[in-house]
Amino acid sequence: MAKREPKGGARKKAAGKKKSGGVPSREEILAFLADNPGKTSKREIGRAFGVKGDDRIPLKQLLKAMTEDGLIARDEAKNLRRTDELPPVTVVEITHTDTDGELIARPVSWPGEDPAPLIVIAPDTSRRKRDYDEPPAGVGDRVLARLEKVEDETEAYPYEARVIRRIGKGAERILGLYRKNEKGKGGRLVPVDKKARNEFEIAAEDVNDAEDGNLVLAETIPGKRYGLSRARIREVFGDSNDPRSISLIAIHTHGIPDAFPEDVLKEAEAAKHQGLKGRTDLRDIPLITIDPADARDHDDAVWAAPDDDPKNEGGVVAIVAIADVAAYVKPNSPMDREARKRGNSTYFPDRVVPMLPERISNDLCSLVEGEDRACFAVRMVFDRNGNKRSHEFIRGLMKSAASLSYKQVQQAIDGTPDDAAGPLLDPVLKPLWAAYKVITQARDARGPLDLDLPEYKIDIGKDGRIAGIRVGDKFESMKLIEEFMIQANVCAAETAETQQRKVIYRIHDAPSREKLVALAEFLATLNLSFTKGENIRPANFNRILKEVDGTEHDQIVSDVVLRSQAQAVYSPDNIGHFGLNLRRYAHFTSPIRRYADLTVHRALVAGLGFGKDGQTDDEISELAEIAEHISTTERRSMVAERDSKDRFIAAFLEARIGAEFTGRIAGVTRFGLFVKLDETGADGFIPISTLGGDYFHHDEIIHALIGERTRIAYRLGDLVRVRLEEAVPVTGGLRFELLEGGSEAPKGAGARSRAPGGRGGPKRGKYGGGRSGRGAPRKGAPKGPKRSSPR
Repeated sequence: MAKREPKGGARKKAAGKKKSGGVPSREEILAFLADNPGKTSKREIGRAFGVKGDDRIPLKQLLKAMTEDGLIARDEAKNLRRTDELPPVTVVEITHTDTDGELIARPVSWPGEDPAPLIVIAPDTSRRKRDYDEPPAGVGDRVLARLEKVEDETEAYPYEARVIRRIGKGAERILGLYRKNEKGKGGRLVPVDKKARNEFEIAAEDVNDAEDGNLVLAETIPGKRYGLSRARIREVFGDSNDPRSISLIAIHTHGIPDAFPEDVLKEAEAAKHQGLKGRTDLRDIPLITIDPADARDHDDAVWAAPDDDPKNEGGVVAIVAIADVAAYVKPNSPMDREARKRGNSTYFPDRVVPMLPERISNDLCSLVEGEDRACFAVRMVFDRNGNKRSHEFIRGLMKSAASLSYKQVQQAIDGTPDDAAGPLLDPVLKPLWAAYKVITQARDARGPLDLDLPEYKIDIGKDGRIAGIRVGDKFESMKLIEEFMIQANVCAAETAETQQRKVIYRIHDAPSREKLVALAEFLATLNLSFTKGENIRPANFNRILKEVDGTEHDQIVSDVVLRSQAQAVYSPDNIGHFGLNLRRYAHFTSPIRRYADLTVHRALVAGLGFGKDGQTDDEISELAEIAEHISTTERRSMVAERDSKDRFIAAFLEARIGAEFTGRIAGVTRFGLFVKLDETGADGFIPISTLGGDYFHHDEIIHALIGERTRIAYRLGDLVRVRLEEAVPVTGGLRFELLEGGSEAPKGAGARSRAPGGRGGPKRGKYGGGRSGRGAPRKGAPKGPKRSSPR
């Protein structure tokens, strides 16, 4: 048999550097296993690194220790692999479909940290005719699959799988409503997932004390060959009409950990306030926190003043102080492992699922007014044009002079300060505002992507019910804080590089060529030109946004520009941040709610010699895995937060069924139109089957449904009037009927459609493309198009 060589030039080089008889390090072994998935035995590792003679015993001991530490695992054939990666062929269970309708799976066996990586099931294009006697794999199935790791970090799922064969049905966990039978015992389960097609039968012995209308968690069990599938109730969450259940649905649907283990809580309660020892005293500096009025934690404070250096006339000095979470959350402690598992805090309209226990997030590390707090600060000096001249980091002790809201600060600057902001107006707020105006000059010259999209705020009353939905406040004081935080984050990245410390960057790639082409084709339909050259910059997008500002197209162009952007992610490999137009950028300013920031703090502590609680060698070796994991948890939180808002809005609008609203078409698909209401920002759906007696083609270039006979077009961004026909709080679905809207289709439009009518090209019928097609949506419409901020 030919001698097996390690794959990857970099790994060969690393192995070649090892002297004959030397034992490789943990990092070298992990790197080798990453490049050699599948068959990698102890013998092959020894051969790759030239381990001979007496060194074989230390290698064996090292591999055993790495196995006990959970870094590697051994399969039945005694091959080794990293525990944070899956074998090339494994058993997976298909758990759900995503918003694009793709099947998503998780590994049945996953020895790594939760959550297990998500796997997208690739379409099976190789099925032979006789294979169709067996239905394709679906939700709840267990399959043997061949996995391929997705190298593109901007993709939503780290693995893609191709099904080899089905091997049975796994127990599917379902969140739903329990409905008691009117006659007899037992009842049925109505899934909250709007894509779920079937209800489930609950036998009397499987009710588990659930009452009619309760929100429950159930699991499927084998049942009859015909009729409803069966399930048993495992957990009861309470009355589904209770608005507090809405966030619970999102938490459990997306697998967000919401209860801290006992050892984590004990560690948090045992933590004590940090004193001045080993720190710089910043308590005489009037640092203030500026947050939303309903902020649940305060982890950043700011201060600024004119620079008294005669060589920097017109320049300013600013300090951004951040809660020193690293002083309380030690590497590999129970709190650290739980924070890493969660990745970030998740915010819902009525609650927060924090990354850290309240003892840390709301007490020890919250920069409470008038209280001494440990902080990690950066002092920055800017010239009169806003260009940063220098900066230095300080591990200090601060005392917040005030905790103000954005509104309080804005009113004070505008001339109407309240009792809290008034005394601070001249000594603190005006110098801070002046410094902000200075540094925005450099920001404007840099030209970051300038998107201004409305955000809607759900106000929750004291009874836990929705008090109202409104367009969120927009104050320039928000931009002030944002700009100071960006500058602090840049300083963190620059210092880490200067100190030669490896960190997790916040990276944002330039838009793909395909998305730029699609954007240019859409803008051309509005008579707007867009350059798709090689050297694309945020300024290219800003020119378009400025051109449509104040016109009827401003909102929809902003939406389409946002959709054309790549997803911002975390990575130890810096490629810069396209949206901010920055060469280096690392999250530093929110360690209470983002694990990425905590890792950056530790890197700076180690690099600047600020203590022994900094970055460890183990953490350095795991940065790539941490970055991938927290990118996943961030996306999970974003989807859960959006789902929760959809359900709250549906609950709020349920009492207004039959009411009429104005809105704009926010999405166009082959099976209907998504509409965003002006009043609440709610996303609802108009099925294509209700658009009238015509056959509609989907024109992907101009984002429109176009009637074949009438030539009426329903285009992205069109103003429409609709009537609310259905609101389903438990799923968040809204269904509308179109009352007014549409315009004459452009000449030649409609001929470019891939598939006319509803999804899958249904036959032409009385009601156009949808009613006779496979794609007509079920009760409880799908949600609107996905959006996410590139920052």
